[in-house]
Amino acid sequence: MKEYKTIARIAGPLVFVKNTDPTPYGDLVKITMPNGEVKNGQVLDTSDEMVIVQVFEGTSGIDRNSKIRFLGENIKLGVSKDLLGRILSGAGKPIDGGSALIPEKRLDINGAAINPYSRESPKDFIQTGISTIDAMNTLVRGQKLPIFSGSGLPHNEIALQIARQAKVVGQESNFVVVFAAMGITNEEAQYFIKDFEETGALQRSVVFLNLADDPAVERLVTPRMALTAAEYLAYEQNMHVLVILTDMTNYCESLREIGAAREEVPGRRGYPGYMYTDLSTIYERAGLIKGKKGSVTQLPILTMVGDDITHPIPDLTGYITEGQITLSRELHRKNIYPPINVLPSLSRLMNSGIGKGKTRDDHKNNSDQMYANYAEGVDLRGLVAIVGEDALSVRDKKLLKFAQEFEDKFVRQGKQENRSINKTLDIGWDLFTMFEKRELTRISPELRDRYFKGKE
Repeated sequence: MKEYKTIARIAGPLVFVKNTDPTPYGDLVKITMPNGEVKNGQVLDTSDEMVIVQVFEGTSGIDRNSKIRFLGENIKLGVSKDLLGRILSGAGKPIDGGSALIPEKRLDINGAAINPYSRESPKDFIQTGISTIDAMNTLVRGQKLPIFSGSGLPHNEIALQIARQAKVVGQESNFVVVFAAMGITNEEAQYFIKDFEETGALQRSVVFLNLADDPAVERLVTPRMALTAAEYLAYEQNMHVLVILTDMTNYCESLREIGAAREEVPGRRGYPGYMYTDLSTIYERAGLIKGKKGSVTQLPILTMVGDDITHPIPDLTGYITEGQITLSRELHRKNIYPPINVLPSLSRLMNSGIGKGKTRDDHKNNSDQMYANYAEGVDLRGLVAIVGEDALSVRDKKLLKFAQEFEDKFVRQGKQENRSINKTLDIGWDLFTMFEKRELTRISPELRDRYFKGKE
């Protein structure tokens, strides 16, 4: 295998090598420095004149006397059922002090989007134990449903709660979680590890941790490592896998950093013009495949810069995924956990996973009525600030009270509280008792007769 000593220049995490033989994109690279130390890299761009290599461990110590060797293969992850219960670095190496993994096979981490013809429509309900998700923004097996958060909001706690509690009712044994954290602090990493170990969730999980002081280039590899592990467990071991990716904003910042080092022409707000395509190569690796028993469901988490939902990262994510769960700073200030605002939240596949035989026959009507009443109640808060509560009609006062009770009793729940879908829907019916039966216009007469417990 040829070695080259033709480094033209070094910029950030990138090394520019000239006069090489034809080299494929994604090829792995070994860089031997003059002191004998070896660093790893990957071909990021290739042309007749120049090959650009991104270095995983950073470029400090590399100079023009360093030797470059192209290995002729892509990054691969060694996979086996022994991945379950393990904590790995963002590059797929064990960091839990356990024994080395003995892989059954090695898989290319770049994978591929699922062929649309081979896809099966998602239809099975995943119970997260969180009322605002289960009742009003239902997660369906095979879906990709992101959580839009803001800095300082408890998205990590919600992610861990979902990782602990998520299950397909009646099929719990085959349900596993792949958890990938990107660009997190050491303190957050310890918090994640402690929670997984103490709650026993680690036994049915694979955890990938990329820390803030790890190279930016490794951050681009982490979600692909996690999805490769998920696809193996789903499509070869017949498991139902929930992939939680946090925080996709850190991933996109790394993408921007690498783009700047390559001196690319920036797109919107400095992010690369190909960010949409890049994100789709991650998000589109979720779904069900005809003839396969397993499934991959994605729950990416991203913090919106300045709480701006029009920022390129949430904006592009919203185009690719099937809805969003939005966290609210206002609810967080009221000390409500989880601070999920149901009004801008949406699950586009919700109707496929709810109803008789899946959740309960009143699920859709119950959710619609709660949404309508809460939306009206929130609007009335603005009116009250202007004209005062005394100017409201009797019905308006009920709606105002409903909005308050909805936040206190339905949205608010404990971090360890795992509500069944039946309990969640029953809370909704309890809230409706402040209205008369005829006022529940979004619910069919038959369901009102069966479930309503209030006055006629």
